[in-house]
Amino acid sequence: MRFGMFGSAQASRGGPDTDSGAGFREFVERNIEAEALGYHSTFLVEHHFTGFGQVSATLNLLTWIGALTSTLRLGTAVTVLPWHNPVLLAEQIATLDLLSEGRVDAGIGKGYRLKEFEGFAMPVEEADARFEECLEVMLKAWTSDSPWSHRGKYWQYDNVVVEPPSTQKPHPQLWMGAGSPRSVKQVAQLGFNMLLGQYDSFDMIVDEIAMYKSEIESLGRTFDPMSVAVARSVNIVNSNDEYEEAMNNRMVARRRTQEHALQSSFQDTREATEAGTIYGSLEHVTKEIQTLRDVGIEYVLLNCPAGISTLRRFAKDVIPSFA
Repeated sequence: MRFGMFGSAQASRGGPDTDSGAGFREFVERNIEAEALGYHSTFLVEHHFTGFGQVSATLNLLTWIGALTSTLRLGTAVTVLPWHNPVLLAEQIATLDLLSEGRVDAGIGKGYRLKEFEGFAMPVEEADARFEECLEVMLKAWTSDSPWSHRGKYWQYDNVVVEPPSTQKPHPQLWMGAGSPRSVKQVAQLGFNMLLGQYDSFDMIVDEIAMYKSEIESLGRTFDPMSVAVARSVNIVNSNDEYEEAMNNRMVARRRTQEHALQSSFQDTREATEAGTIYGSLEHVTKEIQTLRDVGIEYVLLNCPAGISTLRRFAKDVIPSFA
């Protein structure tokens, strides 16, 4: 199996004595140590206007991490295409891929938080169309060596060449977030790798992977288990009290996400929260990872609320069982 990380840094607000950068520096140090512990990748979110200091300039932070690591793959989970100028974004991703010697995993998506679309003064109804046009332009930008033009609904370019070229050919490795049957099939049809979210239940993940695999094979391609990465919130606890505290904190985070989501169908019940987490003793966590493997999941991205302590223990006591 392969294990990476999923998550975000957090910056504190306050007066002149507040060290706003402490959370970001800790996150960078965590990634440096995680590489030494054997983790394969780090996937960072992109969020805006939340009020709780999440990462907004994801590629900037990944560039800093990339400069301080040598093997850790640098992923976005996800870059929300509707919000970006596609040519500028293609240039920025290619630059990071070039500087990191081909370590970029460019995760892309359409966005799911209504407040973020409102913050950018963008109708959420345009998300699908903007996503598709942005992706079309980016692929053209990465794969064209001669000048090209584009006349679309949202973007127009005349006789441009995008620089620099990426290290990975024909473009950085592409991943796409999926959360519905339509999007799962779209990922397969595009030939991209698939990212499955941390809030999806085990049963949802099984169904989504089966659908993706079926669509891939119907198109005459071979399914690669490593083409699917599943994000899970993981916490190794030593007592029932620790478990309850961790689960309550997780429910708070889940409800906070719901406040920004596009639709109210996002469940914040205790049952739904437990279904999307791997919390418990070392033995329980190991058993749950084996359960994922038993249904064909080979690539797991860990979101660890307890930080580096969980990553250390997981690397020492869990990963060797799945080498």
